[in-house]
Amino acid sequence: MKVNHPLWQPSPQQVESANLTAFMRHITSHGGPEFDNYAPLYDWSIHQPAAFWQAVWDFCGVISSRRGTQVLENPQKMPGARWFPNARLNYAENLLKRDGEDTAIVFRGENQVKSSISFRELRHEVSRLAQALRAAGILPGDRIAGYMPNLPGTVIAMLAASSLGAVWSSCSPDFGVQGVVDRFGQIGPRILFAADGYFYNRHTIDIMPRLREIMAQLPSVEKLVIVPYTCAAPDLSELPRAITVHDFMAPFKSRPLEFAQLPFDHPLFIMYSSGTTGVPKCIVHGAGGTLLQHLKEHVLHTDIKPGDRVFYFTTCGWMMWNWLVSGLAAGATLLLYDGSPFIGKGSVLWDYAAEEKMTVFGTSAKYIDALAKLRLEPRKTHDLSSLRAMLSTGSPLVPESFEYVYRSIKSDLQLASISGGTDIISCFALGCPTLPVWRGELQCRGLGMKIEVWNDAGKPVRGEKGELVCIAPFPSMPVGFWNDAEGARYRAAYFERYPGIWHHGDYVELTTHDGLMIFGRSDAVLNPGGVRIGTAEIYRQVEQLDEVVESLAIGQDWPLQQPNDVRVILFVRLRDGLTLDAGLAERIKKQIRDNTTPRHVPARVIQVADIPRTKSGKIVELAVRNIVHGQPVKNLEALANPEALSQFKGREELRC
Repeated sequence: MKVNHPLWQPSPQQVESANLTAFMRHITSHGGPEFDNYAPLYDWSIHQPAAFWQAVWDFCGVISSRRGTQVLENPQKMPGARWFPNARLNYAENLLKRDGEDTAIVFRGENQVKSSISFRELRHEVSRLAQALRAAGILPGDRIAGYMPNLPGTVIAMLAASSLGAVWSSCSPDFGVQGVVDRFGQIGPRILFAADGYFYNRHTIDIMPRLREIMAQLPSVEKLVIVPYTCAAPDLSELPRAITVHDFMAPFKSRPLEFAQLPFDHPLFIMYSSGTTGVPKCIVHGAGGTLLQHLKEHVLHTDIKPGDRVFYFTTCGWMMWNWLVSGLAAGATLLLYDGSPFIGKGSVLWDYAAEEKMTVFGTSAKYIDALAKLRLEPRKTHDLSSLRAMLSTGSPLVPESFEYVYRSIKSDLQLASISGGTDIISCFALGCPTLPVWRGELQCRGLGMKIEVWNDAGKPVRGEKGELVCIAPFPSMPVGFWNDAEGARYRAAYFERYPGIWHHGDYVELTTHDGLMIFGRSDAVLNPGGVRIGTAEIYRQVEQLDEVVESLAIGQDWPLQQPNDVRVILFVRLRDGLTLDAGLAERIKKQIRDNTTPRHVPARVIQVADIPRTKSGKIVELAVRNIVHGQPVKNLEALANPEALSQFKGREELRC
C-alpha cells in the first residue's frame, strides 16, 4: 500500500518548542549559519564536525574540569581520530548533576516489586557505594561487572564505578554460566555485583547456584557484592568472597561526591558482540564519546527535557540499557522495568505507561509486531495522554507496524524507528521531532554522522539498496577492543571491506525523504541467482498473515540449481494449534510473490515450534544457516533459547 502523506507531522508549536529548534538558534547566535530546517543543519554538522560537536557540548551543558581548545585531532584518520584530546571530565558527574526531591528512577519488577528514588537519594547512594569501592582499592581502569536485572541498584553500581574511573560491564541474569564466563572472563573484573535472582513470567528464578559456578571460574573477582531482590536476606554461606550490598556500604555515610577527572577517551563501558559465531568481542567505549553522543540523541533527536519520564524495555545485556541510563544527563526521570512484557495479557507495560505518565516509550520492533498479532489496542484501554514519542529498535520496523502504532496505540505520536548498535553504543539513524514520520522509514541520519549508502561498486547511491557506511570519524567510535593492543581485530571488524571507512553491516536504502529503510543485516542477505535480497523484505510480507507469528529466512547452498547458487528457505512459527499444510504454504508464497519479486519466493516453507534469538531478542539467521549446512554454532550461551536450534538439524525437506 502506497502512502503519499506522512503518518505524523509535528505541529508548528511542537517545532517551535523543540530542543532542536533552540539548538539551531544557539549555533546562529554564536556566529554559525542560520537554519530553516533539519536538512541544512545535518549538512553543516557533517561538514563542520568540530564546530558541531563543540556546539553540542555547550548546548547540552557538559560538565568538565577542562575542555581544551582542540576539538578534533587527526580528522582524516579512521580509526585514529581523537576528539577533545585535552578534555578532562567524568561521565557519572554529568548524570548526577540534578539534586533535590524530584524522582530520578521509578522501578517495576513485573507485579512483584515497586520502588522509586529521588535525585538526592540517588546521589547519596552513589556516594556511599563509591566510598566502599574506593576502600576496596578500586582505581581508574579497574573493571567492575554486573550480573544484574534492570534495577535501580544496577544504575547506582554503574555510577559509583564510573565516578572513580572504573570500567563498567554488565550482562543480564538470564545468561548461563558459560555466557557470563565468556564475557567477564576476558576482562578480569575485580568486583562483581549480582542479584540473588529475578522474576520472569510470574516465576522466581534463583541464580545463587549459578553464582557459585561463576565465581569458581572468575579468579580475578576479589569481592562478590549481592544485591537482594527476590529475597530480603539471601544466604551467602556457600558463596566465596560474598557480601550483601547493604553490609558493603554500611560503614559509609553520604558525603559530597568526588568525581575522577579523566581523558575524553578514558574507558567507561565494555560491551559485547552477540557472540553467535565465537567468543564475544569485548568492545571498549570511552566516557566522553558515549556521553556526548547520548546527549545529542536524547536532547536533540528525542527532545528529552528535564522532567520527561523515559522508558526503554531492555535488559542490562543490551546497549539500550546504557543508552537509557544516560537520560539522567538530560534531566529525565528513568522508568525501569524488569520481567516479561506480556504478563497481564500483554498490558503490563501500558499499565506502567499510564500510571507513571510516561512521555517516551522505547521498545523493540518485535514487541510492536507481537502487540499487533495479539490485536491489542492500548489507545482504547489506557490513558496515554502524556505519551509523545515511541522509539523502536533491535530489528527493522516493518511499514505495517508503523500503521499499527498510529491506529492502535496513539495517532498523535512521534514514532522513531532508530538504528545503530553495540559497536557504536548509539545510533546512525534516529528520530527527529521537527520532521514528519513516513511509513516504513527511519526519519533521518543522525547529526554529525557522515553516513552514505554504497552499492557493490563502492559508490554512493540514493533510492537503491546498499551497504550503510560512515565516511568520517564520530565521537562514539570504540576506543578499541579489549586485549587488542595493536588494533588488528578492531580494524578487521569495521574497516576491512572499505579501508578508512566504517562498514556497519546493515543493508539499507536512502529514501527520497532523506530517511532510511533497513532490510536486514548484510551478512544475512540472501543471494538467489546473484540477486541480493534483504530478509526483512520477506518477513514483512509473511508476518502479515494472521496464521504466522514470526519467521526466519536463510539461503541454503544449492549446487543442483547452478554452481555457487543458493535457494531461499523460510521457517515459520505459527499460532498455537495450527499446522502448516500445502494450502497455507502456497498462501505464504503467494503473499511474497505478489508483493515482492519471484526471487523472494522461498523454495521451501517449513514449520518450526520456535525461532532462535539472542538475549536482546534478535533472530539469528547465521546460526540457523550454520546448522543447516552442518557447521558449528560456536557460542550457544549467546542465545536466549538455544534449544530451538535442534529443530533445524537434518530435516528431510532440506536434503538435496
